Parts: sequence; structure tokens; C-alpha cells
Amino acid sequence: MTDPNSERLVLRDDTDGVAILRFNRPDRNNSWSVPMEKEYYRLLRECGDDPAVRVIIVTGAGRSFCPGMDTNTLADQAADPTLNTQPHKREPITTPRTIRKPVIAAINGACAGIGLIAAMNCDLRFLSSKAKVTCAFSQRGIMAEHGLAHAMTRVMGTSRALDLLFSSRIVMGQEAVELGLVDRVFEPDELLPRSLEYARGLAANSSPVAMGVMKQQVYEALETTQEEARTMAIRWWYDVLRDHGDFKEGVTSYLEKRPPAFAPWDPATPLVPAALPND
Repeated sequence: MTDPNSERLVLRDDTDGVAILRFNRPDRNNSWSVPMEKEYYRLLRECGDDPAVRVIIVTGAGRSFCPGMDTNTLADQAADPTLNTQPHKREPITTPRTIRKPVIAAINGACAGIGLIAAMNCDLRFLSSKAKVTCAFSQRGIMAEHGLAHAMTRVMGTSRALDLLFSSRIVMGQEAVELGLVDRVFEPDELLPRSLEYARGLAANSSPVAMGVMKQQVYEALETTQEEARTMAIRWWYDVLRDHGDFKEGVTSYLEKRPPAFAPWDPATPLVPAALPND
């Protein structure tokens, strides 16, 4: 019998409030294609709208995460400059940052080019100790695509980002952690179990509403002053206290010395910072 998942470009599996999305082009080592991109974003939005999903893990099926754009596409573009994938008409690769749930990249193998950009637009990055990570663009005669220069500079600093962008050198393991490129490194057979352990902990113990607001706060804070961030936090405080029960449950569970039992958050319920009181 044919596996119904075998022809899907991105697979989805759910467990304990965690959705696992896997790039699934094994014949091309999960290299990026526009159809795979569309399916990835569709599933991200689907998970974002599903109250049962509290955390999302993104990884690759097999031994590769995503080694970059499919070489067939690159070869066609090099041969005929009129051919392009029209990035200005596609959904932004920053889409994972708009999902109000933690999105964790579990980088299980080769990660380069647009595959690295996809990982950098996840909220956290966990890396296999055997996985090779590289920008690759300078050695292909391409600039830093899709805002990668912005993302890398924010997490690594200017000179470290330029080092990797200029050289396209391969980074692995602990060096990737020390550079700030990834957050944790695990042995290959431990990567997904440890990523799941972390994600399940968030799903079980962290407020979905609080995590959704925090994610928005952090990405907005990259472009605001500290005072603007402080004022916005107060506005969020009034909204969370007024409209959601997670604050009450968080305090009650702490006083009762039990794990919190946060209700699922329906993404259809808007989260909007309240206006500051006039009095």
C-alpha cells in the first residue's frame, strides 16, 4: 500500500500540543521549491489557527533539513535571466514570525541558502551536532536574500554576520551556538526527542496567550525604543488582565502548588493591546 504522506511536500504530525512540520522532498534532499514553500506556509497558518496546537517544530524528513533552492531552479535561472521565482509576489519568508505560537527549527542536516533563511525566521533553532550550516550566497554570486542580513545581524551582531555572509564558510555544532546562529546543539539521535521535550514543556506549562503576546512584543521591539516597548507592555497588561483567564490560572496554580492548566487559546479571539486608562 502506498503511504499517503509520501507525495506531500511538507508532512504534519501532532503530539501533545506540538505540531511537527517536515520538509519532504527526499529525492532532492528537501531542497526548496515554490510548491514546497506554499505548502509550508499553508500548514503554518493551519497550525496557527488550530487551538490544539501550542508549539510548532520545523524539521526535515530524512537526513537533510534544507540545503537551499533546488539546483534545477538555479540552473534554469542562470541560463535564462528572464526566468525567476518572483519573490515579490510570493508570501514573505518572514511568515513564521507572524504565527502567534513558538516556532522551533530542529535542524537535522544540511542547512544552506534559503534553508538557512527559513531557519532564521523561526523563533528558536536547535541543531544536530553533525549538521552543516552555511549562507552559501557569496559563492553563488548572490546577495543576502530575503532579509537574511537583517535577521543574522540581530541575532549575531554585525561582524559575525558579515564573516559568515562574506565567506560562506561552513559552521557546525558548538561554534554555531557560540556565534549565536543557533540556540542549542544535540547529538543527531537526540535532536528531535530533545526538541519535542522542550516544546511539550512549553505546551504544558506556558500560557498560549502569554507566548503569543511575547512573540509579538519581541519582534516589534527590534524596531522600537525601550520606552515604546515599556508603554506597549503596559497596554498588553491591561488587555491580558481584562480579557483572558490565563493570569488568574497562572497565579492560582502557583499558590496551589500545581501545574497550570491553561485553556486552549482560540486564535479567532483577537489579542489587541488595550488603550491606557485616562484616570
